Amino acid sequence: MTNELQPGETWLSLTQAARQFNVHPTTLRRWANNGQIPYILTPGGHRRFALSDIEAFFKRQQRGRQSVPQVWADKALTHTRQEMGQYSDSSWMMAMNDHYREVHRHLGQKLLGLTLQYISGNGKSEQLLEEARHIGHEYGRISQELNLPLTVPLQASLFFRDRLIEAALQLPDSTRIKSNENLYLLERINTLINTVHLAIAEMYAA
Repeated sequence: MTNELQPGETWLSLTQAARQFNVHPTTLRRWANNGQIPYILTPGGHRRFALSDIEAFFKRQQRGRQSVPQVWADKALTHTRQEMGQYSDSSWMMAMNDHYREVHRHLGQKLLGLTLQYISGNGKSEQLLEEARHIGHEYGRISQELNLPLTVPLQASLFFRDRLIEAALQLPDSTRIKSNENLYLLERINTLINTVHLAIAEMYAA
């Protein structure tokens, strides 16, 4: 807090600053009390905020905040790794030797990256879905080489899908996300993984 209005600066009241940057006045007051945003007090005891200070604060916040898709990807990866322990003795994993496990791990990493691209809108949706279809074909091919029934690769794919959805559902507790953004995440995840499911079935049907 300072006590002098600097010339050449645009000064805003608490209400004006909160309205301009679309935050509640109480939130802005708390940031100011915590020393995150400088302000001055007028002789009448009212707060005044320099526009440049407010803009700098929100720019710092924006730089430090991960995008929703990236927060989701970090959470999904952690969640999947944590849950893999209970899945290690499944018929899918037990049937694989070291070579197939490495191929499976690579496909899983590729699918996670592809899902991140798809929900971020990076790349053409049709092309990304075609890549997901190719991954599904690979899962189906591996399963057939191991003489596994169709239910096994579908079980593995559903396990992966459920971990991604769980990560999306937990996002409101860990990041600022609107309900429509969460719905968008769920719809995109389902669309992509359903493409993988159908591709697996296509391999068995062929």
